Amino acid sequence: MDLISSLLERNDLLFAFVVIAAMMLVSGWLSKTLTRGRLQGSAVAIVLGLVLAYFGGVQTGGEDGLADIAVFSGLGLMGGAMLRDFAIVATAYGVDLQEIKKSGVAGVLSLFLGVSLSFLVGALVAAAFGYTDPESLATIGAGAATYIVGPVTGTAVGASTEVIALSVAAGLVKSVVVMVGTPLIARFIGLNNPKAAMAYGGVMGTTSGVAGGLAATDKRLVPYGAMTATFYTGLGCLLCPSVFYFGLYALLG
Repeated sequence: MDLISSLLERNDLLFAFVVIAAMMLVSGWLSKTLTRGRLQGSAVAIVLGLVLAYFGGVQTGGEDGLADIAVFSGLGLMGGAMLRDFAIVATAYGVDLQEIKKSGVAGVLSLFLGVSLSFLVGALVAAAFGYTDPESLATIGAGAATYIVGPVTGTAVGASTEVIALSVAAGLVKSVVVMVGTPLIARFIGLNNPKAAMAYGGVMGTTSGVAGGLAATDKRLVPYGAMTATFYTGLGCLLCPSVFYFGLYALLG
């Protein structure tokens, strides 16, 4: 057992791919058996991953879920920012430019609407929990946009580390909800074509959430949703620590 454990630790990233592949097989079987395909296997895999991460964190007392266990440490690299961002950029190469042109003004409006609405909801929730200074409101509002925009905004406006952590938590919750919820609501909102996927990515904004949710809905839609969701993150990093923050500062002083 020690030999096997040592071998797996030395090849941690390779073993991480094996673990994920096994999870996808199990998730696909559960999807077909328990839901008759109504809940996509990718969505089931996301839920299973969260459950395993929770128990891994409980067992080790760490912060990285299963990655805190030496044998599964490769999951930390596989699920880290580097490979995640590489995958997001790679999806852009599957985009048909003709479909992007078709989105026209609607695609651009979805970006501004999505960032503004998320920021407003986040700031209102923060205010409901007793935060009154513009720095905290702007940071948590930005976190409601994405967990990337939150820390960027908090650092720029001088928010406390606790508030920045809350902004990341808000963004992660949103990401998970979008991942799991997208395949459940796709049929009801007409999310079945590239134009709708681009508008959806622009409104929701969380790149990882949109990409995961669309993968569970229809893999062909992932590049379009990921494209506008990526723009959403960039737009949020521009607007939240500047225009939106100064707007709050002017209102609250």
